Amino acid sequence: MSLHVAVQMDPLETINISGDSTFAIMLKAQELGHKLYHYLADDLTYQDGRLYAGAREVSVQAVAGNHFSLGEFAILDLGKDVDVVLMRQDPPFDLGYITATHLLERIQSETLVVNDPAAVRNAPEKVWVLDFARFMPPTMVTRSLGAARHFLAQHGDCVLKPLHGNAGKAVFKIGRDGANLDALMELFNATYREPHVLQAFLPEVAEGDKRIILIDGEVTGAINRRPRRGEIRSNLAAGGTAEATELTPTELEICAALAPELKRRRLLFVGIDVIGGRWLTEINVTSPTGIVAVDRFNGTDTPGLIWQAIERQLKN
Repeated sequence: MSLHVAVQMDPLETINISGDSTFAIMLKAQELGHKLYHYLADDLTYQDGRLYAGAREVSVQAVAGNHFSLGEFAILDLGKDVDVVLMRQDPPFDLGYITATHLLERIQSETLVVNDPAAVRNAPEKVWVLDFARFMPPTMVTRSLGAARHFLAQHGDCVLKPLHGNAGKAVFKIGRDGANLDALMELFNATYREPHVLQAFLPEVAEGDKRIILIDGEVTGAINRRPRRGEIRSNLAAGGTAEATELTPTELEICAALAPELKRRRLLFVGIDVIGGRWLTEINVTSPTGIVAVDRFNGTDTPGLIWQAIERQLKN
């Protein structure tokens, strides 16, 4: 099955091909004979009931510094001219991101969008996970300094992070003495309109934070991301290192609990984060990463599995 695939992502020249999941998916698509187009979320235009994207056909190759070639500019009718849209731009999960999901939702009856845009909009990483609070560490979502002080008094050391942050940005550990809590809450309240996340600090993070990949609700691989010395953030983008891992019984239980909802919401490609073998902290649905490292350690072909799942959905 040869497909026409439009990839909504960040500028190709900005990506690090050695670890970029979207690039790996594109390489596999090209290997399978699919035709690729690239466009930015800003290139979407809606008019008279149709959704268009100013795009370019693109070919990719695993050569650093020379990893893509663009063809002629074309205006694509995303409902008629392509079979699949991959919504893969990185957050911030702001009004621009949300608007793109509303626009892409309008072509769902004609074109498969991965992940489902309505589901992405309604399942932000650090909000939807609250539906599975039984697997989470103690968590508070608030803008209130008083509430934050009460949380710290209850749980001791804690972590403060943006509700819609990504890649480990602006994640702070606050000691039980509360030093810097007031200043950080003031800074967060001035910087972000939405509330913020406070979680009990998990010392087990020193041993790593697992990224577990689920495709169409099925576990396909995992890595352990270990923070560098002096850091609490294990994200690979924040300097963490990847290592091979296996899943614990509790992690398998978490995945089994998530699977029916992932299938129901048509969240085809998802990455979850688990600390200490039992604490679920995020469900990543906007632009999950980590599959290059997963495949390197496990000898798997996650992009191939993603395209198999896409083809199954197209046939249904």
